[in-house]
Amino acid sequence: MRNTSLRTLVGVSGAVGVLMIGGQAQAACPVVLDQGHVDVVGLAYEDGSLEIAVHDESGAEEVEYAPEDVLLRALPASETTIPSDPAYAFLGTAGKPAWILPQVQNPDLLWAGFGAEELESGVLQDDEVDVSFKSVSGPGRLAVWTDDVFGEPETVLVNSGDGLPDTVQLAAGDHTHANWAFTKAGTYTVKVKAAAHLASDGSPVSSRTVTYTFEVQK
Repeated sequence: MRNTSLRTLVGVSGAVGVLMIGGQAQAACPVVLDQGHVDVVGLAYEDGSLEIAVHDESGAEEVEYAPEDVLLRALPASETTIPSDPAYAFLGTAGKPAWILPQVQNPDLLWAGFGAEELESGVLQDDEVDVSFKSVSGPGRLAVWTDDVFGEPETVLVNSGDGLPDTVQLAAGDHTHANWAFTKAGTYTVKVKAAAHLASDGSPVSSRTVTYTFEVQK
C-alpha cells in the first residue's frame, strides 16, 4: 500500500452507438480506445461530489465517457520484456514479457494520462485529491510509474503485485502521464475511487467507485 503525490512531471478507435447526455458520452456498446491521448483518470467536482471520467483527446474534440463504457486496449505492439536493470524489479522477473503503455507518447499506442484540469483551485483542501486504486483483477499485475529525465523508473505509483490499495495524489490543474504496465495478456478490471475535503469547511467529498476494463493483446 502506498500513497504517492503526483504533480505535473511531464509536460481512437471507432465508437459504436454513442449518445451525448449531459455532456458525457453514453455508449450503447463499449467504446474501444487503443491509440492517442486519453486521460484515463479525468477528475471533476460537480454538484457536491467528485467525478471520474475517461477524457478521450485523440480526436479533434475531447469526448468524455463513463469508465464502464470504455474498453482500454494495449495493442500487441506494446509488448516488450522486463529489463535486467534492478530498477524494474517491481515488474517481476527480468526477461519476462510485459505490455507497457508508455509515459512518452507513441502514436501507435494508447497514451494514458491523469487529468485534473477541471478542478478549480481553492475548492478542495490544499487543492489535493486522493485517487485510490482499490483493486485489480486479471491474469497478471498492473504497475503504474513515472520515469526520470533519463527514462529510468523514478516513482512507482501503483503496483498490484505488492498489495492494494495504492493512492495517487493529484493537485487541481494537474495533467500528467505515466507508464502503465501489465505482466500478462488478457482482460483486467481496475476499481478506482477519488476522495478529498472541501476547502470551505473540511467536509469530505468522494466519487463513486468506478470500474475500468483493460484488454491486453498478445
